[in-house]
Amino acid sequence: MLFDAAGIVALNKPAGVSLATRRAEPGAAVARLLGVVSSADRIAHNLVGEELLLVHRLDVGTTGLVLLARDAETHRTLARALAERRVEKSYLALVWGRPRPSRGEWSWPLAPDRRDRRRMCVAADGRHAASGYEVIGGGRPVSLLLLRPHTGRTHQLRVHSARAGHPIVGDDLYGGPRHRGVREAELRAVLQPTHPLLHAWRLRLRLADDVVEIVAPLPADFSATLDAVGLGSIALGVVQGTPS
Repeated sequence: MLFDAAGIVALNKPAGVSLATRRAEPGAAVARLLGVVSSADRIAHNLVGEELLLVHRLDVGTTGLVLLARDAETHRTLARALAERRVEKSYLALVWGRPRPSRGEWSWPLAPDRRDRRRMCVAADGRHAASGYEVIGGGRPVSLLLLRPHTGRTHQLRVHSARAGHPIVGDDLYGGPRHRGVREAELRAVLQPTHPLLHAWRLRLRLADDVVEIVAPLPADFSATLDAVGLGSIALGVVQGTPS
């Protein structure tokens, strides 16, 4: 449980929880999300699935912050804030290689991949999509990035990272060979996680005259991988401090 105030609830989603929503089962995604919340938190915060509304989604393999609303009015307010880009999202991602320059923006239009319905792709006739990136630290043979999506397209950060030549570690859909030529057996094993190492780390909400900032701790497997490649202390400094 990360945040509960002003009709807003924020939870830290683990990998493997699908937030896909079917019309016939509008509350199923929230029910799955609440299924990983401790019973003590559900009781303490009165988390009842039928009364919570999902504000946005994360991919099934992505971890981190998910916003829910306790009522329709709050849901509309948050949806409007997202549409008007008054919600700043920051993600942490472990990627292959090291982007050059160390800070910039990837801006490629995205559209569904006609050859594979599971995927999105860069397409000239696609919708505008832009992602800011910053290299936080580099290890061998990976880098830790701070990613800020300026638009909200499906799979945006994953596609942009891959198109830039730096796919997210563990992203089988867009990343190609899992080990990327790593020969050392121990390092190779560490860099083959069961899900993309992409974490929705921080949200900054501008609501009326208030600014709310919510942070989700990194999951244990992500932290362990960062430790193994020598980036754990750098990541800890970012999470405990305030990156630029």
